[in-house]
Amino acid sequence: MAAMPLSHRFDRLDALRGFAMVWMAVFHFCFDLNNYRLLEPRQNFYLDPFWTLQRTAIVSLFLFCAGLSQALAQEAGQGGRRFWRRWAQIAGCALLVSAGSWFMFPRSWISFGVLHGMALMLILARALAPLRRGLWPLALAALLLPRFVQSPLFDNRWLNWTGLVTRKPVTEDYVPVLPWLGVLLLGLAAGQWLLAHRREMLGGPLPRAFAPLALLGRWPLSFYMLHQPILIGLILLAMQLR
Repeated sequence: MAAMPLSHRFDRLDALRGFAMVWMAVFHFCFDLNNYRLLEPRQNFYLDPFWTLQRTAIVSLFLFCAGLSQALAQEAGQGGRRFWRRWAQIAGCALLVSAGSWFMFPRSWISFGVLHGMALMLILARALAPLRRGLWPLALAALLLPRFVQSPLFDNRWLNWTGLVTRKPVTEDYVPVLPWLGVLLLGLAAGQWLLAHRREMLGGPLPRAFAPLALLGRWPLSFYMLHQPILIGLILLAMQLR
């Protein structure tokens, strides 16, 4: 089968990504309300399973979609120039997130959050994609390794990006390579399998009701960078008008 042109959209994947974006925005809006003491009763977003499990699910969905997208892009013949241009956008936004988080949370600023992790994991995924069936056991190994290999050597900002830490660092967002690379590789492996055996599951028609999610899902990086400043701005404006 001929490769799909890069301009082709897989609306079902876009809609799934759009759903993750909406869920993330709702989660962050609740976090912001709590941070400005507008949420009653007060919530613990760092320890309460109601919030921590949601965060895990949201990040997992984003990274799984990123893996699916990599499978589609590579089948479509994505060249190095296009890949590295997108990578530079993600890496640049990761630096902006670090700077902005340092301004708002100087004691718990983000040194390796979801965009930092994605920037590194996308390089690894591109290099590992030729393994194909070998991606499944590699993904499982990435998911399990941090449970069995930990060392105080990695408990600092220079090395905690590996995920092999004995304690979670004090930071507002932490998405280390391990175990999260496993989730992205699962998406990549699933995408390769679906393209080979169940292509219609990715490229089939999308119900009209989900079209707005698909449209939103085409702008994940822009949405990610803009939604928090907009939400916080609206909250501050409401507080001033109250």
